[in-house]
Amino acid sequence: MRPPLRAVATLAAVVALVTGCSSGDDWSRPRPTPTPVGSLGPGFVDPSDPPKPEGTVTPRPGSWDGVHPPKDYRVVLLTAGDDAPTKALVAAVKDWAEAEDVDLRTVVPKDAHDFVASIDGAIKMHPDLIVTAGNDLIDALAMVTPNHLSQHFLVVGAELAEPTYNVTAADWSGASFRGEGLGMSSTYDPASFTADRCAAAVRAGVAAVLTGLTGIVIWLDQH
Repeated sequence: MRPPLRAVATLAAVVALVTGCSSGDDWSRPRPTPTPVGSLGPGFVDPSDPPKPEGTVTPRPGSWDGVHPPKDYRVVLLTAGDDAPTKALVAAVKDWAEAEDVDLRTVVPKDAHDFVASIDGAIKMHPDLIVTAGNDLIDALAMVTPNHLSQHFLVVGAELAEPTYNVTAADWSGASFRGEGLGMSSTYDPASFTADRCAAAVRAGVAAVLTGLTGIVIWLDQH
């Protein structure tokens, strides 16, 4: 008997569409919490005044360069939207994954009705980190992420208005979309999504997550 059409549609929405830099690991085996390779440089945070939950830090440019993920770090890229800023962020994530030998899998919702199902599907893949790109996902992330505190998320090029400690963002004034009916920031600038800034957002954000600085916003206006 064929499965219901709705079940087929849901499966299609959450399936990983692209796999890159994979070791062949099916992700079914349990693994310990990933240990970063290297350490943060001076100026990422002030050791005497660590960031508070939902706080914002403005790290010194390049202070994240010494931190790398362990081999075969498992990452799901969850992305929605075909606008130029989203495409720039996706390219940055894929370039980082290739350079760092990350096991990257990509989930693309088919439409807005599938955002929540796609986030749930990404969580069920049990990655070390879910990286999101695209403003369209922000409201759905705000709904889902508080119910999955053991799963780390990195939002690049946007942020959640009230993130839980498992959601970290890498953002800047030209990209500060926060969802929840707040509208687009008056400083939003699609031209600010340069290759260099998007790359910095990915690397700085991952460095923060790997070193336990989660639930905060990494502000990159200095870059």
